[in-house]
Amino acid sequence: MLTYLVIGITYAFTAAVQPGPLQAYILSQTLSHGWRRTLPAAFSPLVSDGPIIVLVLLVLTRLPAGLISGLRLAGGLLLLYLAFAAARTWRARKTEDGTKAAAPPRSLLGATVVNLLNPGPYLGWSLILGPLLLKAWHESPARGIALLAGFYGTMVVSMVGLIVLFGSARSLGPRANRTLGLASVVALAGLGVWQLWSWGAARR
Repeated sequence: MLTYLVIGITYAFTAAVQPGPLQAYILSQTLSHGWRRTLPAAFSPLVSDGPIIVLVLLVLTRLPAGLISGLRLAGGLLLLYLAFAAARTWRARKTEDGTKAAAPPRSLLGATVVNLLNPGPYLGWSLILGPLLLKAWHESPARGIALLAGFYGTMVVSMVGLIVLFGSARSLGPRANRTLGLASVVALAGLGVWQLWSWGAARR
């Protein structure tokens, strides 16, 4: 059981700290609205991965190529939209009366949608975690639970750490804050273009 727990922890940590659509979205939200408003986004994998796990386990290793291609297209368009929204926030950081604009707490919903349209979780569960979970569960349900607990516990904790880290950047001053905000715009746009390019390349 300890082996599967360690595997879950290791894989979750590497997935959480690697640059990707979810991390770019969280950076953008944290810089725009602060870490407290963005904190619910840390739990987005718990919401989004349920349908992904069910889908992948039902058609394990047989995910249709069209599904992944469609996710790349939808995800790329979503990331470009988020980049546009982040750019607007970056250009107008404050309202006319000089106070920061109050945004509704939708970070969890936004992060969940980003994750659902990200091919990464589908590929990770179909190629790595899915087979491991089936193997662990067949050996003992407790081992399967240990794998899930290690993965999602570490994922949530790592995402909380990233949000707090990004939030601390807001105290570096307006210039540093705007620089990081611009970086989040570039990251979202770059990832969006890359996913659209991947979608086009897969159709050739």
